[in-house]
Amino acid sequence: MKRNKSIWDKYYTKEEKNYKFPDISMYDLLKKNNYNREKKIALNYFDNKLTFSTFFSEIDKVAKAFSSIGVTEGDVVTLIMPNTPECVIAVLALNKIGAIANMVHPLSAEEEIKFFINDTSSKVVLTIDICVEKIMNIIEQTKVYKVIITSASDSMPFLLGLGYEILEGWKIPRPKSDGFYMSYKEFVRNGLNCVQQEIKIYGKDQRAVIMHSGGTTGTPKSIVLTNGNFTALALQIGMKFRFDSEIVLGILPTFHAFGLGVTIYGPLAMGFEVVLIPKFNIKEFPKMLSKYKPTIIPGVPTLFEAMLKAKKMNKSNISQIKFLISGGDDISDSLADDIIKFLRKNGSFGKLEKGYGLTESCAAVIATLDVEDKHSNIGIPFPGNDVCFVKPNTVEEVEVGEEGEICISGPTIMEGYLNNEKENKETLQLHEDGKIWLHTGDLGKVDENGIIYYVQRLKRMIISSGFNVYPSQIEKVLRSDPRVESCVVVGQPHPYKVEVPVAYIVLKPDVKKDSKLKKELKALCVKNLARHSIPSKFEFKEELPKTLMGKIDFKSLQKKKGNK
Repeated sequence: MKRNKSIWDKYYTKEEKNYKFPDISMYDLLKKNNYNREKKIALNYFDNKLTFSTFFSEIDKVAKAFSSIGVTEGDVVTLIMPNTPECVIAVLALNKIGAIANMVHPLSAEEEIKFFINDTSSKVVLTIDICVEKIMNIIEQTKVYKVIITSASDSMPFLLGLGYEILEGWKIPRPKSDGFYMSYKEFVRNGLNCVQQEIKIYGKDQRAVIMHSGGTTGTPKSIVLTNGNFTALALQIGMKFRFDSEIVLGILPTFHAFGLGVTIYGPLAMGFEVVLIPKFNIKEFPKMLSKYKPTIIPGVPTLFEAMLKAKKMNKSNISQIKFLISGGDDISDSLADDIIKFLRKNGSFGKLEKGYGLTESCAAVIATLDVEDKHSNIGIPFPGNDVCFVKPNTVEEVEVGEEGEICISGPTIMEGYLNNEKENKETLQLHEDGKIWLHTGDLGKVDENGIIYYVQRLKRMIISSGFNVYPSQIEKVLRSDPRVESCVVVGQPHPYKVEVPVAYIVLKPDVKKDSKLKKELKALCVKNLARHSIPSKFEFKEELPKTLMGKIDFKSLQKKKGNK
């Protein structure tokens, strides 16, 4: 018997089953839901606390500032930012005027930044100052006409910001304001006198955010997410977290859908306080928990594993925790058990919840929130979502209990990949029921009670510290060196990062194998790949193992290292 959507009805209230998601923008939903919370804290950044009233005032100022430099409806602005108030404010300011935020990892390599700017036709960049040098190296190869530069110290309390500039800021090269480059403060100040035209009302189909992933092939993809994707996610989360006041630790980055959607926008839309953490430091983590007293901590499994090992963890910084929300990677039952024991030992009756999703589905679409026994499973779909399981490379549904590719349909599914119809046709497919389904490339199953189980990745993707690492992308960079004949990248277990990439390389005849060449290949990767994608090892081989079909047998290399 194939699964039926009604298999999940018993888990939803009547309101959840019949809920109609509104035609509204990210900005307008946030404004509507928090109209009576003017004095409540929205963002907390190193004890610089922005009330919702101040938060909206800053959004309005930055919206005017973007308008003053010519950003209009449909324009794309690239944000290369960590978790700072400027980043969150910019996303919503752009949303208010109908523009699109292109979210880029600050640790991206120069070539990646150039690709993400050009692929999205960005004309303006807002960046943290530590990335300016990389931008200066590639900016002439883009159509960008304005670069706005922020510092991590911009929103810090005065003394803390001064200390940061004395210890760290002076080391960072910053170009002088010359019309092309300008500081964030100058940017906002120049926009104060801007007379905006009447702001339009934007709906759920308006493009809101672009994020980046390797897609199904490992080639970088620009993922278009709409207002409706983010507002539906926020409302789905709101149905399950029916609280009036919580403090969420915003440690997951805004350039990930899990970070922006689940950790920041969703909680803000519910009126929660979000504590922004731009950089994770395990040594500072206990002090951070004691200081901010977060009640909800979304994170990747490696974050919680590090938390278990951190020193000075005790009842004073753990007991207030109500929820740990794990996503971004599969979490083992043994680690989950250890986390629960750790919470109980330190006086917390908090729960560990697991979620499943992709950037292409605007983060979480399935969660364990309504499931009693959370072992080994990933839960049930959020209200409004549907999930089916098909034979890989088909649209044919498998029977209940049978493993198949996880496919998702619902209001949080992306509009599509930008400028990539081929990938869209492979990933977003029309099924017999007349609905468009997102084919995830992951293997899973559902039991007779509607509980969903994640089995494994169908793709070769490696997940290292919660970041997606695409072997084919690394291999392409390595093969660009004329001395490399062939190569393959596989995942190797790591005690903290879960997996790290390892490169096996066959050199062309007469090329000398030595440590100098390994350093040069690593330098090539550093220039063209994000830090988490740089192989931890470079091993030279006479030849690579082959399958009977003549393809490189990367699985045998994984088995050799004990990976799979």
